[in-house]
Amino acid sequence: MSPAARYDAVVLGGGHHSTIIAPYLARAGMSVAVLERSGRFGGAAMSGKGPLNGFTMNLYSHWTRFYSHPAYRDFGLYDEGLRYAFPDGNEAMVFDDGTAFVGYSAYRVVDDRGTQEPWPEGVKRTEEAIRRFSDADADTYLRIHDAYAGGLKTAFGQHRFTAPPAWGEPDPLEAMLSEDGVIQPVHQFMSLRQLAYDFFESAELRTLFLRAATTSTGCYGDDVPGLQGLVHVLALTLSLEPAAIAIGGTQAITDALLAAGRKRGVEYHSHAPVAEILTRNGRAIGVRLESGDEVEADVVVSGLGLPQTLLKLTPSVELPRRTRNRLANVHYDRGQLAWLNVAVHEAPDYAARVGDPEVGPQPRLYWGPKDPDWLATRYQAEIFTRGHSSRFFALSSTDTLWDPGRAPAGKHLVGVEEFAAPLRFFDRQQWKSIENGVVDLLVSSWPRYAPNMTRDNIAGVRIILPRDILATHPDMLEGGYSQGTTMASQSGRFRPVPELSGYRTVLPNLYNCSSSMHSGSGIGRGSSLNCWRTIAADLGIEP
Repeated sequence: MSPAARYDAVVLGGGHHSTIIAPYLARAGMSVAVLERSGRFGGAAMSGKGPLNGFTMNLYSHWTRFYSHPAYRDFGLYDEGLRYAFPDGNEAMVFDDGTAFVGYSAYRVVDDRGTQEPWPEGVKRTEEAIRRFSDADADTYLRIHDAYAGGLKTAFGQHRFTAPPAWGEPDPLEAMLSEDGVIQPVHQFMSLRQLAYDFFESAELRTLFLRAATTSTGCYGDDVPGLQGLVHVLALTLSLEPAAIAIGGTQAITDALLAAGRKRGVEYHSHAPVAEILTRNGRAIGVRLESGDEVEADVVVSGLGLPQTLLKLTPSVELPRRTRNRLANVHYDRGQLAWLNVAVHEAPDYAARVGDPEVGPQPRLYWGPKDPDWLATRYQAEIFTRGHSSRFFALSSTDTLWDPGRAPAGKHLVGVEEFAAPLRFFDRQQWKSIENGVVDLLVSSWPRYAPNMTRDNIAGVRIILPRDILATHPDMLEGGYSQGTTMASQSGRFRPVPELSGYRTVLPNLYNCSSSMHSGSGIGRGSSLNCWRTIAADLGIEP
């Protein structure tokens, strides 16, 4: 079916945030069309064929907590089939010396609406686990937990799900800064290395913090993550939020959102690439497709990156020189992954290495050398010069422990994340060598942490590299996992550029809901909800 000639609102791109904002627009009574270039919707929230037949892997985003997004409740996504498993064990790391750390969730999800309640037992178990190697860090954990429960958790949610305030007015996280508090003013300017050594004394938590920070922000040791990145990484490192596994993979998020949209009349059009946003008298009036067809709309929402939206799709719109220059020079050289999915005959047995049966069934399990100095000073250098680190620092999850339907009976699928160089650093032949090197290093390193992970236990491997990301996500330049690096100068009120971080653009009825905006990258971030609330405020309707 082709798009109609006119809608109240059109949404450009069928990515994750487009699938969120479309049902909100329709719920307000608008006729809505979502126009997607490819044959599939959901952007990074997509699953597909794994390493072998019968295995279903997450192609891009993997670790998600969409149960905490307001859309989960607003559209009854549990009833649309989006279900999560919530393991007690959360963040863990197995080290090369045979020791390990396991953190337990400080909160539990208690109903199908995503309601959380404190879990004191989890806090106690995490404190005890840390105290085994550092009394000082255990005390720090309790202080951070108390600060998080006492206001940081709420402020982080407000920061994520509200548009940035005007300059000079503190945002919710900035309002929490205190010279004698857990999060102090200086922390917003510290590098990751400085933060790791300022908060923690043990090699265990310094190592985990630094590696978890690269997962969550894409930043390396000398990068400055800012307040948004810091609070996010502390919560992950210390298991302050519930762990979660989306049953059926991240595709289940997209399927539930599409079902909610269709119930409200949203039309989803695949193979409908937009060539240009049409304008007249200083307003957007619709779009022209690459087919030549034109679609009129009163409201135009772009789920594409803001640079693509304004630099490529609105050629007739004049931008201030500084804004054009900033959009053309957004930083993308962070967040490039080697994302491996490994089909195995039996799940990795980390407990056999460390002698602790509690180690292994954690949905966010890191393994690698206990060496924070390496992560702080040499990890990025090797990745940028060799394509990948010579020492494997893995984040892994054996989702099939909780979601067995994603593998044949008795088999398992393990997702493994490591980092790689920006795409332009190496040519096609060199990337092939990097691919082989990453797989070989994984296979040779893994038995040190899980003795049963020998070559005989591995049935197949599928690897996704930066070239694969860019091929399907043209806004993720250099093949990173986000639409622009999420360092301090490109986070919060500065993302992607300070003058256009608030979801409005240079045209009064052209909006942007993509992850290139203020709330940042990741499944379940607030860009689309914040964009919808901005539209509703401009139109004078109840959001």
